[in-house]
Amino acid sequence: MEQQPATEIARQILLGFDDYREQFRLITEGARARFEQAQWQEAQQASAARIALYEQKVSETHRRLLARFPKEPLLQVEYWPQIKSAYIEQINPRFDDELSETWYNSIFCRLFSHDCISDGTMFIHTTRPSAQARQRLAQTRKYLPKGDLTGALEQILDDFAFAVPYADRAGDLARLQGQLCDSLPDWVCKDPELTIELFASVLYRNKGAYLIGRIFTRDEQWPLAIPLLHREGKGIVADALITDEAEVSIIFSFTRSYFMVEVPIPLEFIGFLKRILPGKHIAELYTSIGFYKQGKSEFYRALINHLAGTDDRFIMAPGVRGMVMSVFTLPGFNTVFKVIKDRFSPIKSVDRATVIEKYRLVKNVDRVGRMADTQEFADFRFPVSKFDPDCLAELLEVAPSTVQVQDDTVLVRHCWTERRMTPLNLYLENASEQQCIEVLEDYGLAIKQLAAANIFPGDMLLKNFGVTRHGRVVFYDYDEICFLTEVNFRHIPPPRYPEDEMASEPWYSVGPNDVFPEEFPRFLFTDPALRRLFARLHGNLYDADYWKGLQEAIRAGKVIDVFPYRRKGERY
Repeated sequence: MEQQPATEIARQILLGFDDYREQFRLITEGARARFEQAQWQEAQQASAARIALYEQKVSETHRRLLARFPKEPLLQVEYWPQIKSAYIEQINPRFDDELSETWYNSIFCRLFSHDCISDGTMFIHTTRPSAQARQRLAQTRKYLPKGDLTGALEQILDDFAFAVPYADRAGDLARLQGQLCDSLPDWVCKDPELTIELFASVLYRNKGAYLIGRIFTRDEQWPLAIPLLHREGKGIVADALITDEAEVSIIFSFTRSYFMVEVPIPLEFIGFLKRILPGKHIAELYTSIGFYKQGKSEFYRALINHLAGTDDRFIMAPGVRGMVMSVFTLPGFNTVFKVIKDRFSPIKSVDRATVIEKYRLVKNVDRVGRMADTQEFADFRFPVSKFDPDCLAELLEVAPSTVQVQDDTVLVRHCWTERRMTPLNLYLENASEQQCIEVLEDYGLAIKQLAAANIFPGDMLLKNFGVTRHGRVVFYDYDEICFLTEVNFRHIPPPRYPEDEMASEPWYSVGPNDVFPEEFPRFLFTDPALRRLFARLHGNLYDADYWKGLQEAIRAGKVIDVFPYRRKGERY
């Protein structure tokens, strides 16, 4: 193959990437106006549109390549090392070159089966250096209080002004300064070398805007988040100032929707976030700002590096075995792998296609900090030696169409990955009395906040929720989720005769979407003490009228507030 066709194919792939990046930028750029105009439903629609954009543009580029180039050389995999080489030359000057490698991989995988994947034909390992030696754009703003915190905070509000004025600028300044001094050691606010550094672009998500950065002295640093709200008819409110690493980490949680933020140099912004949130993996950080395909690439590279560098072996994940999914994990890698079983429990009415649809739905809805994000993978290949024999035997038994052994390799044809958590039922078995109170309170809040986002979990059993390292309760089993507005919540009608209550079958009709919240206690809790405790904390969940009220608010177009940080006097 001559160099010119390789160069032209590479150029067309990159043109497709440029088209995607431009459309991504336009959607993201509109976040400011949506925030200023309080267009909350439009913000949700834009978020879903931006997620769908990647696959749309990959499909368009795939079609153009097939129309423009003959099968030879386009569909001859032995020519693709030359195409890759030409592509590398074209992306070297870019500021988003790591993203363009992932785009190339997506195009290659659309053209070829996964059997053709190799580091010679695509970017299994990145060719990008960790830090490019190039002139960099200024991406942060620095403020030096020198004893005048009020003046520094005033300058921050000036620099991050909106078309809508602040509702109570003086009150905001007093609150922010008070929270800053309360959250840091006394000496910090008096340190003449104290510096506040904020990323130059505002991050937008749902009904909030966020200033993100750090506070540092010569010897120490703290992450910084300042959430901003738009109170319709009143103006902008600087709602809080957060310096606790755990709380800032939760704002960037894998359970949240993706931020809209203008990022001139993605790699440098991710590096900035990594410095202030060292506990976050870069895969999560890329995903958190909408580059979920790049997050997927970084996750896969971390996985293969972990397997290559440790003796870790896959085992079945702790907890009750699923009726639809089989779940396995690596003890030293904070992820679970979920495959669909070939046969479901008889009490499950869903089919394989429905399960896939439900899991894909999760990425496109507001997860409000209560549903784990997922990544979908096809054709994972692992050495047989990396599986515990009992784990492999179970997978081959329950999912033989998905998990297969080929010589010394285990092929996983289709799976989802999720962050590993402690199943709530297992957590409660070893929890203290106070931990039980706290986690059941959060369990109820999780159900309520999902409902506020128009999500009904369906199967609310404890085993389908997990507890994160921050003690938050998160839903992770999606085969029965649906929109809250699709459910028909009913009160159990009174029995017609005394014998009705003793009958094995209900004395009333039950439709396919009917739910009777009065039945929740006996299904959710076998332990009477836990049942009584939960009724005290969240007894309104057992009332059909509570759920109907939420449905009415959602149908009226209300986007209900769910905050990803602790507000004064409020729970998460």
